[in-house]
Amino acid sequence: MLNPDLNLNKKLFDQKVEQVAIRQGFGEGLLAAGEKNLQVVGLCADLTESTKMNLFAEKFPQRFVQMGVAEQNLASVASGMAAMGKIPFISSYAMFSPGRNWEQIRTTICYNNQPVKIVGSHAGISVGPDGGTHQAIEDLAITRVLPRMIVISPCDSVEAKKATEASVETGTPVYLRLAREKTPVITTEKTPFEIGKAETYWQSKKPRVGIIATGTLVYQALLVAKELEEGGIETEVLNLSTIKPLDEEAIINLAKRTKSIVTVEEHQKAGGMGSAVAECLAQHYPVPIEFIGVDDQFGQSGTQEQLLKHYGLDKEAIIKAVKKVLRR
Repeated sequence: MLNPDLNLNKKLFDQKVEQVAIRQGFGEGLLAAGEKNLQVVGLCADLTESTKMNLFAEKFPQRFVQMGVAEQNLASVASGMAAMGKIPFISSYAMFSPGRNWEQIRTTICYNNQPVKIVGSHAGISVGPDGGTHQAIEDLAITRVLPRMIVISPCDSVEAKKATEASVETGTPVYLRLAREKTPVITTEKTPFEIGKAETYWQSKKPRVGIIATGTLVYQALLVAKELEEGGIETEVLNLSTIKPLDEEAIINLAKRTKSIVTVEEHQKAGGMGSAVAECLAQHYPVPIEFIGVDDQFGQSGTQEQLLKHYGLDKEAIIKAVKKVLRR
């Protein structure tokens, strides 16, 4: 069942569950952060409304800079502003930031440990019709490898708002991964969120498989857990919203309880959240693992539902992976 201690959305499994874009939560979080802290500034690469930074720009026009289609300048200018005491948030599509400007993020932001917050919107294949050139499914890999970088992949709009506000206080570079399409609201204002801490969203009495999910696919993982329990297979679902720093204690304890793990993410299998989990368990507590993710391919145009099914990221694929890991 859903963890009763976390105040999750009681209407989560209703057909008419509220759906809000994760990027909307960022926009609201940035506005709230700007109201609390005068050092918060915003910079965007000509996608202000698409990334929902327009909420901040309209309220604080003197603290917002429109950089135009110049993602490399976006990162470098933000680093300079951070060096002067500001807390810059930079936003674009994830394919362009951190994709196009990775070297500037590495050298001007991370190398100098400047507290710039990189906001990559429209991440994953569920951006759909934009096609493979705009579908960032490598961004977790290229950001989590950077020293000093915190990497966060919120599961819904409410968690995205909390993550945005929390990132102001880190004093380090942060990457926030956001989805474009509306997704079910899983959490509430009372649901705990802490950078670097994973939370158990689904608990069965005697779980046989631990499902570790991040971002948009946490909802699919919860649907799977409910369906499997009704069919006699008990699981535990861990929302791993912070990819770096990794909550190793939560991952190891889950592996000890279940003896098998399935990781679920809208990202390449190589280098993403699943790889981080595997690295942790290989060192501390090896167990059988199955990985749900894009298998060394580029994305393509299609609807969200079509692409999730095509790349094996939907509910049926997760169920298959759970049953497979139980046979190992």
